[in-house]
Amino acid sequence: MAARSASKKSGKATGTASPPKPSLKAVATATAQLAQPSGESPPTPHSARGGADSPAHTGLPSVGQQTPNTGLASVGYTKKTIALVYDFDGTLSPRPMQEYSFLPQLGITAADFWAECTRVARERQADPLITYMHLMYKKAKEKGLVVDRAALVAQGASVELYPGVTDWFSAIGDYVRLRAETPGIELRHYLISSGLTEIIEGTVIAPHFHNVFASEYWFEPYETPFPKRVITDTGKTQYLFRINKGIEDLGESINRHMPEAERPIPWSNMIYFGDGETDVPSMALMKKSGGAAFAVHNPDHSSKMCEELFQAGRVDFYAAADYRRGSDLFKRTCLLLDRILADIRVREEVWGLGR
Repeated sequence: MAARSASKKSGKATGTASPPKPSLKAVATATAQLAQPSGESPPTPHSARGGADSPAHTGLPSVGQQTPNTGLASVGYTKKTIALVYDFDGTLSPRPMQEYSFLPQLGITAADFWAECTRVARERQADPLITYMHLMYKKAKEKGLVVDRAALVAQGASVELYPGVTDWFSAIGDYVRLRAETPGIELRHYLISSGLTEIIEGTVIAPHFHNVFASEYWFEPYETPFPKRVITDTGKTQYLFRINKGIEDLGESINRHMPEAERPIPWSNMIYFGDGETDVPSMALMKKSGGAAFAVHNPDHSSKMCEELFQAGRVDFYAAADYRRGSDLFKRTCLLLDRILADIRVREEVWGLGR
């Protein structure tokens, strides 16, 4: 991911010109359409059927339609970038990514592999994440399997995703474009995961992320793969700060003081999505700093963990990991986005008064 990080290291928000302001009827109609499950449409008022208030006449993009990028940067208040930040295993995908292709190739059950990782880490007083990366290569070598970048990227194609994930990025983008009342709003998606960068790059959703911060092997300098980067539970918070400060180049330190007023993506413009205990440090940072946190759970499993996180004040919302339009997850995310968009509008108005 070095190339990806280098190409997007600035983290500065860029804006586009806004479409003509729609009527209230058009907004209500289009918002209702976005909230419906895929394949369903709400009753359409007569005035919206091709009349003056229809999306075609208001300049609003229809669902799935991209707003043209005019190349015009927003003038004035610039803190208009919204960042949705995701964990991967258990959040976007039902199981750890290694379980879909890598472990089956080794002929090892997931339960046995993870139990061995835990045992070895405890016996050797080793970091659990470095331990799993070590054992992946060790066992592959014993089986005569090739472990290189290309092989791991290819395994990404077999990773299962929760319902609606593949369409989530365009659907939530449509919603933001529809609801934004100020020009220059930009929506970005980030991934922070203890899973492997190489496997993530092979998934169908990889192109949707502005940046991916995940554990990664360093193949080239060594005869055996060596951990290049390991993302721990608490280490995830570093990358939230990088997003907040706009310092996405991992070669640049984030430790120097940066006043909140200078940070390109305010905490209040960020939402973190996670699934459990390993996400608590990130959720706690988001809540403490003024951002939002959202817990998800496998639709086929208990919601107990999410309920406990909610009751403890760790998250704003929780829902089953169903990313389809009209789901509880989609609707509650839209509520958080509405709040962010309103906050941006208020801050912009205050900024204008203080000029």
